[in-house]
Amino acid sequence: MNRLDEWFVLNEEQRCRIREIGKLADSFAVGAHRTDAEHGFSYEHIEALRKFGYCSYTVPKEYGGEGISIYELVLYQERLAQGDAAISLGVGWHLGVMFELNYKQQWARKEALAYLNQVVAKTQRLVNRAATEKASGSPTRGGMPLTFAQRQADGTFILNGRKTFTTLSPVLDYYIVTADLDGQIAEFLIPRNTAGVSVEPTWQMAGMRGTASHDLVMEQALLPMEAHVHTLEARKGAVPAPYLLHIPACYLGIALAARKEAIKFASAYQPNSLTQPIIYLPNIVQQLGQIELELQAARHFIYSAARRWDEQALPPQQLASELSAAKVIAIQAAMSVVDKAMRIVGAHSLSLEHPLQRMYRDVRFGLHNPPMEDAVVGMLGKLTIEDFDGENQ
Repeated sequence: MNRLDEWFVLNEEQRCRIREIGKLADSFAVGAHRTDAEHGFSYEHIEALRKFGYCSYTVPKEYGGEGISIYELVLYQERLAQGDAAISLGVGWHLGVMFELNYKQQWARKEALAYLNQVVAKTQRLVNRAATEKASGSPTRGGMPLTFAQRQADGTFILNGRKTFTTLSPVLDYYIVTADLDGQIAEFLIPRNTAGVSVEPTWQMAGMRGTASHDLVMEQALLPMEAHVHTLEARKGAVPAPYLLHIPACYLGIALAARKEAIKFASAYQPNSLTQPIIYLPNIVQQLGQIELELQAARHFIYSAARRWDEQALPPQQLASELSAAKVIAIQAAMSVVDKAMRIVGAHSLSLEHPLQRMYRDVRFGLHNPPMEDAVVGMLGKLTIEDFDGENQ
């Protein structure tokens, strides 16, 4: 067991879980590389996680799930990402959505949420949101969807529209789709086999290929009345989203995997001009030390933010800035660590046969996952001004 893999384990239950998840992650590494090269999808990794019961980790215990904390979500997602970052990010969205739905309890039809919890716990079904559109951009920016829902005389709905970045689209069992309903943003829970709903394979990206984040297309999709589960309200200030920590956890997992690759190479590579492997060279020691420093700082931040949320150390609105800042710091550190690992390995790391080139491409996707860096930095700047104004009143 690598020293850093259990660095933040708090109890024996977590230790047992992370070791089992670690076995899965390590077994995924070869398949993740093949999936990336073939621009495919690791169906077998999803099935392994279903059999393991991982899909119900954030379902409350009263429904048969594990009811894990945000701290544990970070812990397990980070380890899983060391083997298959694309699958980790994808299943992380599912886990985050289930946590969010139960935390916020916003659905007007409580029985719909109860049913979703039960079916995920019993049969390991997968759920994700389909909210992003090409024309409206990221949902976090506040754009209105161009997917439209029309209410019929009998109370049913007809949906038309297209969603982008539908992560894990080949294996999702339910989509939570946002649509314009009479000028308001409504959410619909849609089973994958609904007539008029299809997945169009459009995911042609440089990285995170294995997420299969294709387009979800709705063409005259007829939905029953009960499919409408929620109508969104206007946002007021910073919205705490602790479940989004699954995102930086994934990218820190990539950084940890990159570190292992650098150590593996440096401990084995010995040019005939040296009497020992390059890992003992002063400049390599310095780079490894810098990697350790950056990882420790970023990981302590994200685990601290997660634990402070679980313990409600401050009111949720005040913790929102910490959660967002932790993501930005983690992404910056993860990209820096992968870059340093590639410097240690050298040109070998650019070979399409080497996992580091995939990690380099995958880790950059963290810049485009919410919350966005510019929005976080702007929010922190405004908090600073508010502090100044408050002190000078």
